[in-house]
Amino acid sequence: MALRPYLQLDVFADRPGAGNPLAVVLDAQGLDDDAMQAIARWTRLPETTFVLPATTPDADYRLRIFSPRHEVPFAGHPSVGTAHAVLEAGLAAPRDGLLVQEGAAGNLPLRVEGRGSTRTIAVRTPRARQVEIADASDPRLRDALAGLPQGALPPALMDGGRRWWLAELRDEAALRAAQPDWEAIGQLAETTASMGLCVFARSDDPVYYLAVRAFVGAPAQFEDAASGAANATLAAWLASQDALPSRACPEPSRRGHYRISQGREVGHDAIIELFVDGDGEVWSGGRVQTVVSGRIDW
Repeated sequence: MALRPYLQLDVFADRPGAGNPLAVVLDAQGLDDDAMQAIARWTRLPETTFVLPATTPDADYRLRIFSPRHEVPFAGHPSVGTAHAVLEAGLAAPRDGLLVQEGAAGNLPLRVEGRGSTRTIAVRTPRARQVEIADASDPRLRDALAGLPQGALPPALMDGGRRWWLAELRDEAALRAAQPDWEAIGQLAETTASMGLCVFARSDDPVYYLAVRAFVGAPAQFEDAASGAANATLAAWLASQDALPSRACPEPSRRGHYRISQGREVGHDAIIELFVDGDGEVWSGGRVQTVVSGRIDW
């Protein structure tokens, strides 16, 4: 029998049930790739992470991320959630407000601010690059965007480790009412080697600045409840176009910060905090709730 500390978390959430679920196995030593994949398939959550000792002196721990189908090199909500689990278990402590996570995407810092229920954790995401800018009438996009009133920015394909098509819609009401054409989004994902379509709109809400919906087209087809990586890719696109939300905090130390709302259309209510720093690096994070704490026998 191998009992290992096991958690189920809600990431980007101020209360259980609002964010994106995550499973964490805190002591993964002795588990091979097949066992990790089997556990991730069994949990049936978007991702399951496995914590291992760091192999470099600069990192606090090593992380592997698995979806039910395959290993994932980087994802935002698993990174933020695992950092929360490591802190709660006392396996690491921030140094100068930072943890360092070792993973397939390299060593990535995570900024820790506050304590307890108000603590936020943000990961510095891999740099995203612009692949192409297109038009809504592009044959690859036309059906996926049909009936969606376009906003000011043109659609763009960005690569931040995972590729996303990004499209601004006219307003939040149009975004909330959008009905995805799953066949068209699936074809778009497959023909462009992308995750699918991430649509966003500006908001006048006092809490968040953008509303976002992320439609995953392949290999499965579903709406993501809260995607740190997709939103980080979006932040990089907005920064490159000098189009970050204008209501961002005016204090110099907080410029480049904004919040997004995601997941309401699929029964969640996540808030993700984005920060584009002075070097153009994108940080993606928020609060985390521990929902299940126990041990897994595998």
